[in-house]
Amino acid sequence: MVIVDTSVWIDFLNRKSTPETLWLRDRRGGNAIGLTTLVLVEVLQGIRFERRFREAESHFRLLPVFDGVSTQIALQSAQNYRTLRALGVTIRSTVDCLIATFCIEKRHRLLHHDSDFNHFEQHLGLLVVDPSEDSRK
Repeated sequence: MVIVDTSVWIDFLNRKSTPETLWLRDRRGGNAIGLTTLVLVEVLQGIRFERRFREAESHFRLLPVFDGVSTQIALQSAQNYRTLRALGVTIRSTVDCLIATFCIEKRHRLLHHDSDFNHFEQHLGLLVVDPSEDSRK
Protein backbone atom coordinates (compact mmCIF):
# COMPACT_ATOMS: atom_id res chain seq x y z
CA MET A 1 0.00 0.00 0.00
CA VAL A 2 1.18 3.51 -0.81
CA ILE A 3 -0.08 6.21 1.54
CA VAL A 4 -0.23 9.57 -0.20
CA ASP A 5 0.61 12.55 1.99
CA THR A 6 -1.21 15.86 2.15
CA SER A 7 1.68 17.60 0.38
CA VAL A 8 1.08 15.50 -2.75
CA TRP A 9 -2.72 15.59 -2.65
CA ILE A 10 -2.75 19.39 -2.47
CA ASP A 11 -0.50 19.65 -5.52
CA PHE A 12 -2.53 16.96 -7.30
CA LEU A 13 -5.86 18.69 -6.66
CA ASN A 14 -4.35 22.01 -7.78
CA ARG A 15 -3.15 20.31 -10.99
CA LYS A 16 0.51 21.05 -10.28
CA SER A 17 2.97 18.98 -12.22
CA THR A 18 5.58 17.54 -9.84
CA PRO A 19 7.36 14.18 -9.88
CA GLU A 20 5.02 13.04 -7.11
CA THR A 21 1.78 14.14 -8.81
CA LEU A 22 2.91 12.61 -12.10
CA TRP A 23 3.63 9.34 -10.28
CA LEU A 24 0.21 9.47 -8.64
CA ARG A 25 -1.56 10.26 -11.93
CA ASP A 26 0.27 7.46 -13.76
CA ARG A 27 0.01 4.81 -11.06
CA ARG A 28 -3.36 5.36 -9.41
CA GLY A 29 -5.01 2.44 -11.16
CA GLY A 30 -2.14 -0.01 -10.78
CA ASN A 31 -1.12 0.50 -7.18
CA ALA A 32 -2.97 0.27 -3.92
CA ILE A 33 -3.26 3.95 -3.00
CA GLY A 34 -4.65 5.11 0.33
CA LEU A 35 -4.54 7.85 2.91
CA THR A 36 -4.98 8.33 6.61
CA THR A 37 -7.76 10.19 8.37
CA LEU A 38 -5.18 12.85 9.25
CA VAL A 39 -4.35 13.41 5.58
CA LEU A 40 -8.05 13.45 4.74
CA VAL A 41 -8.80 16.24 7.20
CA GLU A 42 -5.70 18.26 6.28
CA VAL A 43 -6.58 18.22 2.59
CA LEU A 44 -10.32 18.80 2.91
CA GLN A 45 -10.07 21.60 5.48
CA GLY A 46 -7.98 23.63 3.05
CA ILE A 47 -10.50 23.57 0.21
CA ARG A 48 -12.37 26.89 0.08
CA PHE A 49 -15.07 26.25 -2.50
CA GLU A 50 -17.98 23.92 -1.80
CA ARG A 51 -18.03 22.29 -5.24
CA ARG A 52 -14.33 21.45 -5.11
CA PHE A 53 -14.75 20.19 -1.55
CA ARG A 54 -17.54 17.81 -2.60
CA GLU A 55 -15.55 16.58 -5.64
CA ALA A 56 -12.48 15.88 -3.50
CA GLU A 57 -14.56 14.21 -0.81
CA SER A 58 -16.18 11.96 -3.42
CA HIS A 59 -12.77 11.05 -4.83
CA PHE A 60 -11.34 10.21 -1.41
CA ARG A 61 -14.35 8.05 -0.50
CA LEU A 62 -13.25 5.67 -3.29
CA LEU A 63 -9.87 5.09 -1.62
CA PRO A 64 -8.93 3.15 1.50
CA VAL A 65 -8.79 5.57 4.43
CA PHE A 66 -6.92 4.33 7.50
CA ASP A 67 -7.44 5.56 11.04
CA GLY A 68 -3.88 6.62 11.75
CA VAL A 69 -4.12 7.54 15.44
CA SER A 70 -4.41 4.59 17.77
CA THR A 71 -2.91 4.67 21.24
CA GLN A 72 -0.04 2.51 19.98
CA ILE A 73 0.68 4.90 17.08
CA ALA A 74 0.44 7.93 19.36
CA LEU A 75 2.92 6.48 21.85
CA GLN A 76 5.34 5.35 19.14
CA SER A 77 5.01 8.71 17.40
CA ALA A 78 6.05 10.49 20.59
CA GLN A 79 9.03 8.14 20.88
CA ASN A 80 9.98 8.72 17.24
CA TYR A 81 9.82 12.48 17.77
CA ARG A 82 12.06 12.17 20.83
CA THR A 83 14.50 9.92 18.95
CA LEU A 84 14.82 12.42 16.12
CA ARG A 85 15.08 15.31 18.56
CA ALA A 86 17.99 13.54 20.28
CA LEU A 87 19.65 13.37 16.86
CA GLY A 88 19.27 17.14 16.48
CA VAL A 89 16.21 16.98 14.20
CA THR A 90 13.02 18.82 15.10
CA ILE A 91 9.93 17.71 13.23
CA ARG A 92 7.70 20.71 12.58
CA SER A 93 4.35 18.93 12.55
CA THR A 94 2.76 16.49 14.98
CA VAL A 95 0.53 15.31 12.13
CA ASP A 96 3.58 14.48 9.98
CA CYS A 97 5.06 12.56 12.89
CA LEU A 98 1.84 10.54 13.23
CA ILE A 99 1.62 9.85 9.48
CA ALA A 100 5.24 8.73 9.30
CA THR A 101 4.88 6.53 12.37
CA PHE A 102 1.68 4.95 10.99
CA CYS A 103 3.52 4.08 7.76
CA ILE A 104 6.53 2.70 9.61
CA GLU A 105 4.42 0.54 11.92
CA LYS A 106 2.13 -0.76 9.14
CA ARG A 107 4.98 -1.12 6.60
CA HIS A 108 3.24 1.13 4.05
CA ARG A 109 5.26 3.24 1.64
CA LEU A 110 4.71 7.00 1.71
CA LEU A 111 4.49 9.28 -1.32
CA HIS A 112 5.32 12.77 -0.11
CA HIS A 113 6.82 16.13 -0.98
CA ASP A 114 7.81 17.25 2.53
CA SER A 115 11.38 17.30 3.82
CA ASP A 116 10.36 16.34 7.38
CA PHE A 117 9.69 12.81 6.18
CA ASN A 118 13.27 12.46 4.94
CA HIS A 119 14.43 12.23 8.57
CA PHE A 120 12.03 9.36 9.26
CA GLU A 121 13.38 7.58 6.19
CA GLN A 122 17.02 8.18 7.11
CA HIS A 123 16.84 7.37 10.81
CA LEU A 124 13.71 5.31 11.47
CA GLY A 125 13.20 3.15 8.39
CA LEU A 126 10.23 4.89 6.75
CA LEU A 127 9.62 3.37 3.33
CA VAL A 128 9.03 6.04 0.69
CA VAL A 129 8.14 6.18 -2.96
CA ASP A 130 10.88 7.74 -5.05
CA PRO A 131 9.07 8.83 -8.22
CA SER A 132 12.31 8.97 -10.22
CA GLU A 133 13.22 5.39 -9.36
CA ASP A 134 9.68 4.05 -9.75
CA SER A 135 9.30 5.68 -13.17
CA ARG A 136 12.12 3.51 -14.52
CA LYS A 137 10.31 0.28 -13.61
